[in-house]
Amino acid sequence: MHIQQRREFAFLILAGLFLGTMGMLNILGVTRFLYLGSIGSIPLIVAVGALPYPLTFLCTDLISEIWGESKAGQLVWIGFIVNCWIILILWLGGISPGLDGFSGFQGLPLADTTSPMPTFYEIRRLAFGSAGASMVAYLTAQFIDVRLFHYWKNLTKGEALWLRNNGSTLISQLVDTTAVVLISHFTAHILPIDVDQPLLPQLGTYIWSGYLFKGLIALADTIPFILMTGWLRCWLEVPGIGAEIPTDDLSIVET
Repeated sequence: MHIQQRREFAFLILAGLFLGTMGMLNILGVTRFLYLGSIGSIPLIVAVGALPYPLTFLCTDLISEIWGESKAGQLVWIGFIVNCWIILILWLGGISPGLDGFSGFQGLPLADTTSPMPTFYEIRRLAFGSAGASMVAYLTAQFIDVRLFHYWKNLTKGEALWLRNNGSTLISQLVDTTAVVLISHFTAHILPIDVDQPLLPQLGTYIWSGYLFKGLIALADTIPFILMTGWLRCWLEVPGIGAEIPTDDLSIVET
């Protein structure tokens, strides 16, 4: 395989994993919350949509490292457009008449109100409820991740892969988790909150649980990130510490 074909193929794989995961998040989102045990007296509760989410940061870190900040930023914006496209299709699917006898506006049935709601409408309601939170958190966290990644890359002159991988991801994940939980609750009220219990400790549990899960995954992917970076540099013929594939030709530039 020609070197340019390798580079295009590798980028498409990483971009496909990133975009596919982001699309899946909008559908799965908060449709189910998982109990993954507890740490001390604090339960570890994670939305099912958060399970594959740390993979997106690994993909953007690899693209940032090999292709540069510009390519990673472009991918983040494309991911945002994909999310908007999914929301549009969910909206159109809800307002159009269906064979089940339902047609709705904002997810509410206009036909037979005594029949059970189709599963689609419940998924749509939850997706719409978390869409605003996920969009804001996604753009903020991903751009923070890309910017911090390159800040530390320039600061260390291309050294310390572990620092820019973990530092950028751990900070951006905290921003993402906090934004998702707070916006989801105060704007859409879709979190399973016990109204008989104090609110802030419950929100704190969701933030802590989500961030702990994402943080542990981020730390666990440090070695895979370093190994994959080394392998990609070799396979894609990108030699030198801090070297990146330019977007306009096949030459190598040093950062």
